[in-house]
Amino acid sequence: MSKFYHAAGKRRGYFEGWYCKCVAADGRALALIPALHIDEQGRRSASLQLITAERSWWLPYPAADFAAAEQRFCVQLGDCRFADDGLQLHIDTPQLQLRGRLFFAPLTRLKRDIMGPFRLFADMECAHGVLSMGHGISGQLWLNGELWDFGGGYGYIETDRGHSFPQKYLWTQAHHAGAGLMLAIAAIPRPLRFTGIICAVTDGGREYRLASYRGASCLGWDAGGALVRQGRYLLQAQLLQEQARPLKAPVGGSMQRIIHESLCATVEYRLWRGNKLLLHFTDAQAGFEYAANGGRG
Repeated sequence: MSKFYHAAGKRRGYFEGWYCKCVAADGRALALIPALHIDEQGRRSASLQLITAERSWWLPYPAADFAAAEQRFCVQLGDCRFADDGLQLHIDTPQLQLRGRLFFAPLTRLKRDIMGPFRLFADMECAHGVLSMGHGISGQLWLNGELWDFGGGYGYIETDRGHSFPQKYLWTQAHHAGAGLMLAIAAIPRPLRFTGIICAVTDGGREYRLASYRGASCLGWDAGGALVRQGRYLLQAQLLQEQARPLKAPVGGSMQRIIHESLCATVEYRLWRGNKLLLHFTDAQAGFEYAANGGRG
């Protein structure tokens, strides 16, 4: 394998990470985030973050332990492999012992890049990608001596790259009865100062997309959720309960910011088209993050 193609040629102030969420049939959830980072002095390093409903872990790696494929999702980090067909994990540290293998069913990909024309803005702090809105999982993991059986579970995969997470943003992700949802809202400082919105909803083979580049606007967003309108479409995400755990996030390519994510938040979602309620569900294993300059995050 070679360096992931987005990172090729990058010299300083850059990060690239992949978020792999795995939810077992019994509701237990685990997310793994392998990442490469290059600070503003050009020093390269890598890391793996893990989060459950109860806690989170940060594992640093030398850059020499990181490799990734150019044309598909396949990342090698130490003795762990993260790919579009599954995960192979072997971690043995004083604070975390994790081993086992998970197998993924075919990924549910979006029809087009979620960034749309935003992908042409080279100066944006962070670019987002969705690799799978939902896929089946089988296999088992041993986490600190406890067996986690993922048979009949589901997964979600996304990616971020750039130099920094936005100072203020909201992100939520959910999966319910075959429907998938991802919503991200961020204060974009450049190249144009605006509130950026990207959202995808998949349900029964249909895909709904709400985004700033399609005319979406935010009627309100804060630590409790968001309300987004685009033409006749109205999307509401309301946080009902959270279990936030600390994670590290990039600033200028260096993982020096602390944010808080709820891997298993309870969030209620509604999507209307005009007066017709297209989708309404509550997910107790939803992902939710809100960060604001001077506030939570």
